[in-house]
Amino acid sequence: MEGVSRVHGVHQGQPILETGEPLGKAQVALVLVHGRGGTAEGMLPLAAELALPGFAYLAPQAAGNTWYPYPFLAPISNNEPELSSALAALDNVIARLDQAGISPKHTMLLGFSQGACLVLEYMARRARRYAGVVGLSGGLIGPEGTPRDYPGSLAGTPVFLGCSDPDFHIPTEQVLHTAEILRRLDGQVTVRLYPNMGHMVNQDEIDAVKDMMLSIATV
Repeated sequence: MEGVSRVHGVHQGQPILETGEPLGKAQVALVLVHGRGGTAEGMLPLAAELALPGFAYLAPQAAGNTWYPYPFLAPISNNEPELSSALAALDNVIARLDQAGISPKHTMLLGFSQGACLVLEYMARRARRYAGVVGLSGGLIGPEGTPRDYPGSLAGTPVFLGCSDPDFHIPTEQVLHTAEILRRLDGQVTVRLYPNMGHMVNQDEIDAVKDMMLSIATV
């Protein structure tokens, strides 16, 4: 199948949970990516809270519940080969949707924590028009000084970045740096920082995701 990654790594062959509209009937999709120590099943309550007609919800599972072993600001080479395998796992989800007739333009990507970092790095490396991208408590992967000369364009993709200020795991400056890079890639980026929220998701973020989903559903 065109678009399926040929990488054979630790995350290949892991389950992808599906809920909402069946793929054969869905018009749009939301991919939900769990954080370190989380599970695909643990993302399904969020799918239920965000449930809208016409949406299929897919949640891929990381091997060992972790997409890559070290913190996201570690040198990228330290997180290989797991990181490449994780990016390939998202390639395969996108290809699965494409085969079902749901293109990236009709696909939203959402991640929390480590899952947010993975989603943001994925959309930067695979820059094209997506229906929307949501990074909840995350940023681009790699330490200060990592080259960010990503090719391609997000072509106006709406991007929402939400994070606590401060967040013990996610430096605020990395969230702002991520926003700057994604704007350079022609993303329409919204950043919301929440004073002393902690490493969690709040209702304002959920409402922002719902608003993004509603705008996509009515296109």
